[in-house]
Amino acid sequence: MTERVQVLVVGAGLGGLSASLFLAREGVDVLTVERHAGTSVHSRAAGQNWRTMELFHWAGIDREVLEVSPRASQGLRITVATSLAGRVLHQLMEDGSEFDVSASTTLPAGMAGQDVVEPILLAHAEKAGARVRFRTELVDLTQDDDGVAATLRHRDSGEETVVRADYVVAADGGRSGIRQRLGIGTTGMDALSHCLGVVFDADLGDRVRPGVTDLFYLQHPDFTAGLVNTDVPNRYVFAPDYFPDRGESPADFDHDRLVSMIRAATDLPELAPEIVWTGSWEIAARLADSFRSGRVFLIGDAAKVTPPTGGQGGNTAVGDGADIAWKLAAVLRGEAGPALLDTYEAERKPIARMIIDTSLHNMKQRMHPDLDVSGLTEPEDMLNAVLGFRYRSTAVLAEEPDDGARVEDIHAPSGRPGFRAPGLESTVDLLGHSWVLLCTGGEWDRAAADVAAETGIRLECHVLDDIASRYGLTAGGASLVRPDGIVAWRAKEPVEDPAGELWRVLTAVLSR
Repeated sequence: MTERVQVLVVGAGLGGLSASLFLAREGVDVLTVERHAGTSVHSRAAGQNWRTMELFHWAGIDREVLEVSPRASQGLRITVATSLAGRVLHQLMEDGSEFDVSASTTLPAGMAGQDVVEPILLAHAEKAGARVRFRTELVDLTQDDDGVAATLRHRDSGEETVVRADYVVAADGGRSGIRQRLGIGTTGMDALSHCLGVVFDADLGDRVRPGVTDLFYLQHPDFTAGLVNTDVPNRYVFAPDYFPDRGESPADFDHDRLVSMIRAATDLPELAPEIVWTGSWEIAARLADSFRSGRVFLIGDAAKVTPPTGGQGGNTAVGDGADIAWKLAAVLRGEAGPALLDTYEAERKPIARMIIDTSLHNMKQRMHPDLDVSGLTEPEDMLNAVLGFRYRSTAVLAEEPDDGARVEDIHAPSGRPGFRAPGLESTVDLLGHSWVLLCTGGEWDRAAADVAAETGIRLECHVLDDIASRYGLTAGGASLVRPDGIVAWRAKEPVEDPAGELWRVLTAVLSR
């Protein structure tokens, strides 16, 4: 017997669960499978940038995420040093006050780890109607013009089932079996470094600043490593490099060696850390040649793997999941034509490239001064990359001339099509649920109601007095914002036929 779903999501990490939640909230019948027994037990991929928290706000989970990441409101220090009490090589951030995002958003950032965010995503996805099955792996996948057939196997019983889906979202990680099965290659740098992950408990005294997120990149004479505190009191993550080309493997780092390295890193020779967990992973920088093959879409690490220097791997996975979700939902509801799905790669792949290259530049500065970054695109200011990013696709009616910039200054958001709608206090709760027309008056509200009734597109109109300057509008102008909070089009001034113009614009951006 074949099970029927609209969307099958493979992988229940940050990207997969985000896609599941956003799809379910849109009323899509979604099944998510994950080969592991549950969500992540490791706190890596910690931190939610302001764009991620904007998406989480619209999904109704931002408060819960903030509650499990109390350090977010207390500040962030990032230090490159030889050890915790050693020579400071670079003070990249002193307390986080350098983050002034007030012109672009009113929402705070979060600092929660993957281990506590994924259960929140899971609970809300299931509450919204998503079905999630753990210990279940995909073992075969074929597709035709009408859908995708996936064979799933339960890892304990060995029982196999066939699921027929309209679309598949591949969120199965950096070694994505689906990507390999589809024959999609990757380009980039493999094995930039190999890391151990060591979670340990200890009292480090004044070596770490209390109450804030205190992140160290350590260039010790004997090793390179990262060290950061967690939301659990006196619990830390220590992540030293190891070198397979020198014959090293994780097995060489027994308890005594790890204790010795932690003592050296903290400058506490008598410290007796309790090691709670160890693991290993490879740091790489890879970009999939394509984010789509037919009815299958790659998101998160399946689409790109980025170094952790910048903290954007998990954040971009959430962004990928939210992006493909609203587009799949629009197509499945009949609001949009199938060509809207082409805009997923057109919009998200350049973001992935920008984040990978900027993270590699960060890696050279923070961890590996000998890293060759020639041939990469120039690094972007991370705040501008997070909140000032730009989309170019058929789902945006761009204004000419195009200055070619990948980002804009978040301290002076323009309201131009392709950029985030400036997050004013008056608009943050209006966006993120449907298409929204923001205007300063005129006949736009009547036009929006008429077009919504005739097309079936979920379109709301809001007349606001405080948006004109921030959205680049004059009296009687209007800005059309997509369900993901991106400006799709704007009329800076009044137009003769608002309903006709709105019909034309929505037909274009939704590939109707």
